[in-house]
Amino acid sequence: MHPALTALLAARPVDLEAWRSWWDQLEHRTLGPADSDRAQAAALLAALTTRLPDPATLTALLTSLTERTPHPGPTHPGSVNIVGTGGGPATFNLSTATALTAAAMGIPVVKTGSRAYTSTAGSVDLLERLGITLTPSHTATADHLAHHGIAFAGPHVYPPALTRLARTLYPLTLKPFGAFLNTLGPLIATVPVTAQLTGVATPTALDALRALTPQVSTRTIWLAHNSAGADELLPFADNTLHTPTATIHLPAGSLAPHTGTLTDLAPHPDDLTGHFLRTLSAQAGDTATHTIALNAAALALACGRHTHWNTAYTAALDALTDGAPRALAERLATKTAKATHVTRAAHPQEATRA
Repeated sequence: MHPALTALLAARPVDLEAWRSWWDQLEHRTLGPADSDRAQAAALLAALTTRLPDPATLTALLTSLTERTPHPGPTHPGSVNIVGTGGGPATFNLSTATALTAAAMGIPVVKTGSRAYTSTAGSVDLLERLGITLTPSHTATADHLAHHGIAFAGPHVYPPALTRLARTLYPLTLKPFGAFLNTLGPLIATVPVTAQLTGVATPTALDALRALTPQVSTRTIWLAHNSAGADELLPFADNTLHTPTATIHLPAGSLAPHTGTLTDLAPHPDDLTGHFLRTLSAQAGDTATHTIALNAAALALACGRHTHWNTAYTAALDALTDGAPRALAERLATKTAKATHVTRAAHPQEATRA
C-alpha cells in the first residue's frame, strides 16, 4: 500500500513528496500487484471523500496536481469565472446563468463546470442540451473568448493526473467521489482569468478552501456562502464573501429584494432548457432574476469592472430585462450548430462513422 494512502487512512498528514510519488506510481502503474492500482485509487478517493484531510495535506495535494498541469497561457485581462462546489439545496443552473449575464454586461468570462453530482443537471449537462460546446484547448478558449466574450472551458483545464486516475478506476466512475472532487475542483482548474467567484455550500468545505486559496497565485479567489447553505449568493439569505483582503457581508435584502425562497429557484428537469432560457430574459420570476443579478454583480466587482454594488446590480438587471444573456446563449448555440454542419459537410465519411 502506498505511503500516501496509508497516511490518509490513519488520519496522518501527507507531504508533497508523498503525493508526487503517488502520481508517479499511478502514471506508471507501479502501485502494487495486478489490480492493486484500481483498488488503491478507489481507497484513496474514498478516504478523501469520507473526511477532508488537514490543511497541510490538502495544500500538498493541490500543489502536486497543479505543478503537473500545462500552463494555460496569459491571463485574459478583467476576466472572471464562476463555479460552485455543489452539495447545497437543489437550484437551477444559477452559475451558468450568471456567467452568460456577466458576459452580456461586457465582462469576459471563462466558465468551468462539471456534470451533475447531486443536482438535476450540471453545467456541462445543460450546455450539451442547449447545443453549446466546450472548448477543447486553451487556444480554442482564447479564440472563443475573443469572438464571443465568453468561453465554456472543457476538461483540458483539469490536471492530466485526474484523467489517469479516472482511467485507472474504470469501470468504476468518479461520481461516488464527487463531493471531494467538486470541493477541490474550483482550485485545481487552470483557468486564465483575473478573478473567480467560488460558491461554497458547507462550512467544512469553506474552511478547507479558505486555507487553500492563498496557494492560488494565478487569479483572485472570492469565496461565497450564505445562511441557506447554497453555493450561490441569494437575495433572501445572509451572504458572506471572503476575498483576499476583506470579508464582505451582504445581509438579506441589502441589495436585492428580500422576498423569495429556494422553491423559486428549484430546477425544472422536465423543461430544462426552456426554463433556463427564460431566466436569461427575466421571464422566470422575480426571485430568479434578482438572484442572477446579485451573482453577476459580484463578478463585476471581483474583476474590477464595477466598484459599487448598486451600479453593478442595476447593470445586471438591465441586461436581463433586455434579454441580452438569452440572445447570447442562442447565438452561441447557433454558431455551434453551424460549425458542426460545416464540419460534417466537409468530412461526410467521418460524420457517418461518428
